[in-house]
Amino acid sequence: MRKTRANNRGFTVRGPMSERLQVHNVDTDALELPEITAEGFRTSLLHHLQYSVGSDPEHASKFDWRIALSYAVRDRAISPWFRATRTTWDTDHKRVYYLSMEFLTGRLLEDTAINLGIFTIVNEALTSLGLDFHDIAEDEPDPALGNGGLGRLAACYLESTATLACPAYGYGIRYEHGLFKQGFDHGVQIETPEDWQANDSPWNFTRPEAAYRVLFGGHLEEENGATIWVPEQHVVAESHDTPIVGYGGNWANTLRLWAAKPSAKYFDLNQFNAGHLARASFAEALARSLSRVLYPNDTTDTGKELRLRQEYFLTSASVQDILRRFLATHDDLRKLPDFAAIQMNDTHPAIAGPELIRLLIDDHGFEFETAADIATQVLGYTNHTLLPEALERWSVDLMRHVLPRHMDLIEKIQHREIELHGPLEPATAILDNGHVNMGSLAFLTSHRVNGVSALHTDLIRSDLFPDFNERHPERILNVTNGVTPRRWLKLANPDLAALITEAIGEEWETDLDRLTQLAEYADNDDFLTVFGETKHAAKNRLADWLNHHHDIDIPVTGLFDVQVKRIHEYKRQLLNIFWTIARWQRIKRDPSAGWVPRVKLFGGKAAQSYVMAKDIIRLINDVAAVVNNDPDTKDLLQVVFPPNYNVSMAEKLIPAADLSEQISTAGMEASGTGNMKFALNGALTIGTLDGANVEIREKVGAENFFLFGLTTEEVAQRREEPGHSRAAIEASQPMRDILQAVAEGTFSPDEPHRYGNLVDSMWNSDWFLVASDFDSYDEAQTRVDEAYQDTRAWQKASVLNIANMGYFSSDRSVREYMAKIWNIDSAL
Repeated sequence: MRKTRANNRGFTVRGPMSERLQVHNVDTDALELPEITAEGFRTSLLHHLQYSVGSDPEHASKFDWRIALSYAVRDRAISPWFRATRTTWDTDHKRVYYLSMEFLTGRLLEDTAINLGIFTIVNEALTSLGLDFHDIAEDEPDPALGNGGLGRLAACYLESTATLACPAYGYGIRYEHGLFKQGFDHGVQIETPEDWQANDSPWNFTRPEAAYRVLFGGHLEEENGATIWVPEQHVVAESHDTPIVGYGGNWANTLRLWAAKPSAKYFDLNQFNAGHLARASFAEALARSLSRVLYPNDTTDTGKELRLRQEYFLTSASVQDILRRFLATHDDLRKLPDFAAIQMNDTHPAIAGPELIRLLIDDHGFEFETAADIATQVLGYTNHTLLPEALERWSVDLMRHVLPRHMDLIEKIQHREIELHGPLEPATAILDNGHVNMGSLAFLTSHRVNGVSALHTDLIRSDLFPDFNERHPERILNVTNGVTPRRWLKLANPDLAALITEAIGEEWETDLDRLTQLAEYADNDDFLTVFGETKHAAKNRLADWLNHHHDIDIPVTGLFDVQVKRIHEYKRQLLNIFWTIARWQRIKRDPSAGWVPRVKLFGGKAAQSYVMAKDIIRLINDVAAVVNNDPDTKDLLQVVFPPNYNVSMAEKLIPAADLSEQISTAGMEASGTGNMKFALNGALTIGTLDGANVEIREKVGAENFFLFGLTTEEVAQRREEPGHSRAAIEASQPMRDILQAVAEGTFSPDEPHRYGNLVDSMWNSDWFLVASDFDSYDEAQTRVDEAYQDTRAWQKASVLNIANMGYFSSDRSVREYMAKIWNIDSAL
């Protein structure tokens, strides 16, 4: 390959049709849409049905109506989107750039209509045509761009930046399939590709003028004292934009997703014409693999390399875009920190530090020290986990193979830290035992590092980065997570949202602290009655959905006990299903003991290579098959695990929940956001002192929280005790009965020893202390039963939960980021 400097100036890819053309005499104000009315919206809808979709009312399918409706709503989102962009450019306002491998936006149609303030008008227009808004919205695919809380948090924050008129871009990858679609075959998780992109999305705007080359491989050469990267490959990052409208419709920000494409010259027409079709398209397939699947299985060397390439692809395209936008109006990159704040959402985009430094040195002629100073002032890092496997470590050999220039810069970054602050402890060194620690890299290239709950941030200081905390004592700070009340209350639970508005008035949607006014209704019998009706309505909606989509029938009169989150041993779905087995055994022994009927609802996916998590999923489904078909217990206990948990399913499960299961091993959950969504919808929490549970309990009151389990300090001590798992089991008759039933094949009669490894792990290791916490959890569940039997007291506690959840708004979180980390004000 011809030797070239690996810079990106002039690498913006523009085809002849995407060149900007100069136009004159355009009054953009005249293009603004008139004030909306139901009749006007109906006209717009029918116009799009005919001219955008190519159908008519007499023959239109649900799909046709949904596309036309999306275009009609989208029309109203364009004006605030363009106004926000013009305002930001005209005022030369600082921008925030949020880099995340995940953005779980959920469906956009209803959410956008609500935020624009046109939901009622749209609904009226549809009703006049004999159509149902919610029914049409259910046809919208749920973008599979995330796995769980990380991606949903990113989506909440992007919506809150728009609500607060904080100019921001979210940067992610436009995965063709995203995370896999989950199904069950005899209880076993089956993974198939998601097809959310089967049809073009009305919310997507392709931007061919903003495409960038992303370089890989090759080697380094020295030329006149400068290091030159001679890359071996490149792909093109193609940008796709989605407007994210803030509540009130005054501002909209952009979610920019990158799709990987090959350069046109990499399609070998001669090979194709010779009949070698696969060889002709090899480069295209290689490029598309970068944006095909979220979190490819990285248990193989090939999978590891693909994942590293994905993370660099996202980061490089985004940083190039950020510099291009800055240089459009400025010529001194030393001022970049005054106009750009880049937030790294976990370690996945941690290569942003070396990439920004590389571009500043190789493309713009800066010395390393100056480039490193600029990068550190621009970058911030949000840590989401203390788990070693989630902090990411890449082998030096792999890093050097994929990104040789970055490996060179990573070594310089570590050397710089040692020169400035002395030798590094091995546990926190960037380079340690032949690996690159991405958490340490993110820390040392950021001016602020934040945890996501008070407890988690304390553990970052004391356990994860104690050495760095001593060297950089002001760098670590806390920003507790939050959730947007627009989607998680107003959209997901419209009956409860309407009741809140009736009680305390409007504007709580953007000032969630106003919910404190609900406390005065906690003893109002009429209010509690209506509140109970909203919960019953939510249960009915969930029951109808389960019946229609999954052929599952559930009673709506019992306690809905819900645990929905990624399946992981530390989140302890195993503790939950073990207790369910104990409940079943007790009901079998005494069916007439006055049991509170329960529906145990689970949801979540296990990583494709996570064997134990998959075993837990199968055990839950096996227990469900026995319990739900047992005539002695089926009216008192049901176990439900609908497949393919996503945002849209969460919007149905969370409002219906009476009890929220937040039962992770103390010290292992960074924060959680599901716990906030449940409490905001009136579910009471059973949980450990872990993550944001600590702060939720402080806010809602200890009397309204079912606490159990070891503390973080006690967990550490218990793990040091030899034989703690066996001792805990031997001291607990229920645990012995549970494990005996599982070991004997009570729930797997076709394969009695199916869960032998799981049972053996419980007896001999139990790192996540399921057995140690079981009796405490069992006692807390007894308190749940007792409390639920007093309907009025339970409803009062639920209302007090809601009343004290104002702190957990993502608006508050984003305001803290703006003040503490980004140094940015609202643009309005």
